Amino acid sequence: MTDPVTDPVSQRSQGRLILVGTPIGNLGDLTPRAIETLASADLVCCEDTRRTGRLLQHAGIRAAGLRVVNDHTEEAAVADIVARLGRGERVAVVSDAGMPGFSDPGERLVVAAVAAGFVVEVVPGPSAAISALVASGLPAGRFVFEGFLPRKGSGRTARLATLAPERRTVVLYEAPHRVARTLADLLVACGPDRRVVLARELTKLHEESWRGTLAEAIARVADVEPRGEYVLVLDGAPVPDDITDGEIEAALAEERALGASTRDAVAAVAVSLAVPKRRVYDLATA
Repeated sequence: MTDPVTDPVSQRSQGRLILVGTPIGNLGDLTPRAIETLASADLVCCEDTRRTGRLLQHAGIRAAGLRVVNDHTEEAAVADIVARLGRGERVAVVSDAGMPGFSDPGERLVVAAVAAGFVVEVVPGPSAAISALVASGLPAGRFVFEGFLPRKGSGRTARLATLAPERRTVVLYEAPHRVARTLADLLVACGPDRRVVLARELTKLHEESWRGTLAEAIARVADVEPRGEYVLVLDGAPVPDDITDGEIEAALAEERALGASTRDAVAAVAVSLAVPKRRVYDLATA
């Protein structure tokens, strides 16, 4: 007997949750499919009804209903949204800009809809992170998206310590009034010569992608009043020259002196020195 939850035919007859990408600045980036989806939805969940209302008006859409689902209300809205899906409704989800669920509300709704067996669709749209990355001139084949750093405390310190030795390109979001502090913290963690790209106002009239070192970036934001949300694209940590066995053993000794177990010491040294874990393990157990 076919399970109605997993049967695709049954799922198509049920309600569905649709994540709709919206413009990150230029309203001309709203796709025809996004317009059609928003126009036909029984409900549009959004972060701000005023902002989404202006977008719908621009597209000539009269939405059947709007509901605020943001960082503060998403958890409380889950049960009602799932109930509406159960009645066969089509619920569209948008954020103020970009892709919902990607450093924006929407993730909890997706988890709940999937758990209840409903279809989750995606109408792709602009992404500030990907736009900044591909225009940065830094390696884009492998990258790490970190979103917003913790604002303070040990969580921020730990995250910065993790990013410092990261070999892949790192993409961060930051608010204009915090960008100077974040650049200063990155300089302490990564050094003044690490390359960085500051992207802001993407797809808008005053779009800018500034490129330089962390030290130069700090001087840049000091001279220019930061405006608009920033995307920081940070170059990966440089790959060190050939590491000797003696250097690995010394690094292992330091980790052990700090109380790390052999397993943890091996993992930490392999990451910090960018050498194969097997090589470090063999030296640790020799």
